[in-house]
Amino acid sequence: MLCAIIMAGGKGTRFWPLSTEEKPKQFLNLLGNRTMIKMTYDRISKILPKDRIFISTTSKYKGLVLEQLKDISPQNIIVEPESRNTSACICLSNLYVKKKFNNCNVIVLPSDHLINDEKVFVDTVLEADKFLYSNDKSIITFGIKPDRPETGYGYINYDLDSSLKINKVISFVEKPNYTTALKYLNEGNYYWNSGIFVWNVNLILNLIDKYLNNTYKVLSPILELSDYECEKFINENYRLTDNISIDYGVMEKYSNISVIEGDFGWDDVGSWSSIDRYNKKDLDGNILNSSGVLMKSNNNTVLIKKKILLNNVSDLIIVETDEYIVVSSKEHAQDINLARDYM
Repeated sequence: MLCAIIMAGGKGTRFWPLSTEEKPKQFLNLLGNRTMIKMTYDRISKILPKDRIFISTTSKYKGLVLEQLKDISPQNIIVEPESRNTSACICLSNLYVKKKFNNCNVIVLPSDHLINDEKVFVDTVLEADKFLYSNDKSIITFGIKPDRPETGYGYINYDLDSSLKINKVISFVEKPNYTTALKYLNEGNYYWNSGIFVWNVNLILNLIDKYLNNTYKVLSPILELSDYECEKFINENYRLTDNISIDYGVMEKYSNISVIEGDFGWDDVGSWSSIDRYNKKDLDGNILNSSGVLMKSNNNTVLIKKKILLNNVSDLIIVETDEYIVVSSKEHAQDINLARDYM
């Protein structure tokens, strides 16, 4: 049996001012006419019934989840009272799944990623799930073959000599600089780390117990509590968990991790350049979501509510919200989020 946990507690501040702490990017229509979380939920719903799909989020976003995912049962929304990094979130979510289904495989999915080929995605998920039935001590992660020296993603170094589709992970690598990313691209035995994992629920909980014993000890009593008692217990004790990522806390310490290539058109939609990659452009490379006139202007991304005139400008990002108008060069788009502290 396979269950899914969709991680939807992130604050999405890299897309400020469109994405805010009140309504982060997973709840926005950034690419198309569905929100990112709705696209993720619809995608995994193709192979799983709704009672086996869980949403992990913070108390701040529970209302947005219920508003946007009409089919989800409130009992399948796992609520963190506060953000404590991914290890606590993973532990809590998998304990909930274990309470309901005891022994199953679990796929963990970010809520705000783009996947273009849903059929290939579904086939890859099913293949990973099948692999675990004969390799239940393994963890599988989905790797994306790089097509550029991307510095915004983590990487997976894997066993290039293997002839299998599912290969041994040698190591996880943090976000590199440009020179190192180009080296990884040329060497050919590195994937981008998609952040998608498949594991057996009992295996991941045993590993958290082993490597992050405090977190497991804090949260594991919920296995014996009623739903009402769980909520009260978590609200009182969640702050005592370790504030560390699952990558640092478990993945870097466990050797039996494999990677399957996810050739399904993936993007984590984590930067303004990803908006450029997937939105329709005019003949001069401009993206414009409203009416306006662009004279001798090229390669601009304009997301506004009013009519606009651009005259003889290039490589700009122009964003309008109810509170702000932001204008930035694309070259320094990564500084937009830093500047918000001055607003």
